[in-house]
Formats: sequence, structure tokens, C-alpha cells
Amino acid sequence: MGKTYDAIDDRLADFLARQPVFFVATAPLAADGHVNCSPKGTRDNLVLMGPRRVVYQDMTGSGAETIAHLRENGRIIIMFCAFEGPPRIVRLHGKGSVVVEGGPDFADLMACFPAHPSTRALISVEVERISDSCGYGAPFMTFAGHRENLDHWSETKGPEGLVAYRAEKNRFSIDGLPALA
Repeated sequence: MGKTYDAIDDRLADFLARQPVFFVATAPLAADGHVNCSPKGTRDNLVLMGPRRVVYQDMTGSGAETIAHLRENGRIIIMFCAFEGPPRIVRLHGKGSVVVEGGPDFADLMACFPAHPSTRALISVEVERISDSCGYGAPFMTFAGHRENLDHWSETKGPEGLVAYRAEKNRFSIDGLPALA
């Protein structure tokens, strides 16, 4: 039942844009390293940059596994699940890179996203494999809205507080891989 695609066409792009959440998974090269899977964003936090490239806004969090793993090996998968309507799961496998503030392309890419004080990086993914599957096992769920906790937390910390938090919590992955400088 699953299908692979050569590119993200308009129909597939529409499906991706309608999903209120997506999931990102990465892993270190070490066999005993921790695989990471994180829920991400809102409809505005992921932008299609071409038929085989997506960029998403990475927000400050208690860990920086995705950043560390991408810097080590670049492997990433982004998964979208239809929790409403017809069942469907779409996976984008690719090579990701971390674009940080002050780095090449950051300002141009950031212009595609809403300003958010918690933005710590942008994740750019060159998509190598696009596939879908039935999604029969995914439950129906009703979307009630996005949480505002991150907005409030970021505003309370302020710019200097966010820099200090990232320096303390986001320098290394849980496996000790370098993440943010």
C-alpha cells in the first residue's frame, strides 16, 4: 500500500501543510547512543523550499539531540501523521544541516518564518526519499490548539536568559556530542 515519490508535489505539500504537528527522528553513529524522536511545531514552523527540500524552525528546548546528531552524521527523518480525515503517514528521509543565527543563509531562511524569541536554529533537510503508508494504526485525534507555554517561557527568560539557557543545556547531546557553541 505504501508509495514512494520523486518529489513533494502540490498535493503532498498540501497534506504536509495541514498537519498540526510533525515528528523528527535522528540518531548518533555510536551503537550505544540514544536515538531521538521529537514532536515539532506548528503549520508555520516548516517551509517547503523546493520539491526535495524542507526547512523547519528549531526552538529552544531542554536538549539539543537533533542538532548534535545532524552535525555528526546528517541523518534525519521527518514524519507526518493524519490524525483527522483519511489515514496516512508521510516520511521524508534526508540529510539535514543546522543553520544558526549569524551563519550563511540564516537571515534569508528566517525571513520565511514568523519571528519567535525561542528560535535557536533552522534545520534544512535535503530530502532523499519521500514515502507514504496507510496510517491505519494511527488514532483519530482532535486538534485543540497549540500550547503557549514556550512563548511565555521564552518571553520570561528574555534574550540574555535564552542565551544563558542554551549555553547550559544545549552545548552537548545526552551522549556528549557537540551541539550548540
